Amino acid sequence: MTRRLKQTFGFILLKISLFIVLLFLLFLLSFIFLKGFKVLSLSFLLEFPRRGMTEGGIFPAIIGTLLLSVGAILFALPLGVLAAIYLKEYAGAKKWVRIIRIGINNLSGVPSVVFGLFGLAIFVKFFRFGISLLSGSLTLGILILPVIIRASEEAISSVPLSFKEASFALGATKWQTVKKIILPVALPGILTGAILSLGRAAGETAPILFTAVTFYTRYLPRSIFDEVMALPYHIYALMSEGTKPELQVPIAYGTALVLLLLVFAINFVAILMRIQIRRKKKW
Repeated sequence: MTRRLKQTFGFILLKISLFIVLLFLLFLLSFIFLKGFKVLSLSFLLEFPRRGMTEGGIFPAIIGTLLLSVGAILFALPLGVLAAIYLKEYAGAKKWVRIIRIGINNLSGVPSVVFGLFGLAIFVKFFRFGISLLSGSLTLGILILPVIIRASEEAISSVPLSFKEASFALGATKWQTVKKIILPVALPGILTGAILSLGRAAGETAPILFTAVTFYTRYLPRSIFDEVMALPYHIYALMSEGTKPELQVPIAYGTALVLLLLVFAINFVAILMRIQIRRKKKW
């Protein structure tokens, strides 16, 4: 009887915890939606800012966020997947491999502002890329690199051992097995991790604060060495650096809603891609 009571109490506690989490999430989403929906319009999405960002839209910030995120994933995805392949298929269970994995896990928990300072010191100052799209993309790429490595390793680990054994039995080399068997099977997990990392990169403020963004611009970037506007920093600038809060605060809430919808859209695409790829599996 005591065990049953403990089990019942445990289930009730879990349900209450879930309800509280969902309640806070619903409150947050409702608050952002109600505040931001008032200024949301087609012109708000497609126009350039005017009068020191007190009028107009957020089109340069949307484009800048997309460019930074895509640049980050183009840098981090190949490195992350190749690193995961080496750690999982070639490195073995050596002591130094375990140390590297511990380092990767620790990097996942490093505050993003530290990555921003690193990008400022290395890409902006040392390599002299300046405050630019390139510096911001590389910094965000390093930020999401540990996540991509871990997600790729987990995806590779999920490949059935029998697939590898069958490939070796047919005379395939290690690399042929990785290329023809392991990567195609692990692709859904790798893509899911990459797109979720893309969503995280789109919402980061601190790394691009030091490396990529500008407070206000009337032009889209013409090269990778130009400064850009970005949605997260746009929100920060409107709420903290403006001179007309009565005009800028509503725009900040609208920008927050757009950023939230953008991240949701990225995550939704990740889910659809995973489902589509899984449907094509024949095992």
